[in-house]
Amino acid sequence: MNVNATIIGQLITFWLLVWFVMKYVWGPITSMMDARSKRIADGLAAGERGKHELELAAKRSSEVLHDAKQKTTEIIAQGEKRGAQVVEDAKHSAKIEADRIIAGAQAEIRQEVNRAKEALRQHVAELAVAGAEQILRKEIDANAHADLLEKIKSEL
Repeated sequence: MNVNATIIGQLITFWLLVWFVMKYVWGPITSMMDARSKRIADGLAAGERGKHELELAAKRSSEVLHDAKQKTTEIIAQGEKRGAQVVEDAKHSAKIEADRIIAGAQAEIRQEVNRAKEALRQHVAELAVAGAEQILRKEIDANAHADLLEKIKSEL
């Protein structure tokens, strides 16, 4: 066998193999590698975007937490202020009610004193008539002397 013919045969086979690989295998492999590197680049970019969004979310959450704490403090202050106002209103209402009850009790006491005085006058008038009756030993008619009894009551 001739070495030149073998080398030429191998050369032809190698070129046929290179042509076949370039025509049918190389294109799909490079396109798959390009698609794979595009997916990797997209994944890295998505990771960077996610990291950036995570930082933004952390900042927003701290702002929201700060705002919530501030609003909570304001609400508590308003509640304390409203509570103090309710207490003051209740004290004022209680004072008014106590004054009204005291005035009513004083009016009732005055009425009771007047009734007692009137009953006492009536009783004194009756005692005076009974005493005068015993002194004079004669009967005094209360109906006949009503004017006299009224005058005695008014003097007492």
